[in-house]
Amino acid sequence: MVKTLRNTLLIPAILLGLWVLSSCKKDEEPKGTDLELYEMAKVTEGFTWYMLSDELLDKSAGSGHNFPFLRTRYNTEAATQLDPDGKIKADAAFPEGSLVVKELFNDGSTLGRYAILYKNAGNADADANGWVWGYIDANGSVAEPASKKGTSCIGCHTQDGSIDYMLMNKFFP
Repeated sequence: MVKTLRNTLLIPAILLGLWVLSSCKKDEEPKGTDLELYEMAKVTEGFTWYMLSDELLDKSAGSGHNFPFLRTRYNTEAATQLDPDGKIKADAAFPEGSLVVKELFNDGSTLGRYAILYKNAGNADADANGWVWGYIDANGSVAEPASKKGTSCIGCHTQDGSIDYMLMNKFFP
């Protein structure tokens, strides 16, 4: 009798546990714009690093990212807005096609996430300034979908000292 009662209670408990696990929010797999941004972020050839260095920088005090290290790179179009020292020009306005990829690291060697800005005004996920925002884990899981148009990012990226949403000069002069 005890064994039957235990088995009767065990099955609903297992089913409840499976339901809870499957109901928990999981990062999305990339598709559509998120997949496009992820694929672009993984390519490293043809980029210029901020301050011409791929060395990891310590997270700045003003960063909203939860990763201790970062480095930032610019595709050919975006690099037109860098000065000879690899810093963003004070009056920069990034042209269409600009891709800026901030690599966020969990430690000194493990890439954790990409924070991506892609200037593509024709994209349905572009914000009012033509930027498409991506926040995608290194394994491809979507941390914040591009369809949100950077709503959780714009507050920081429009603070004093930002240049067309870029804050590298402010925090890494």
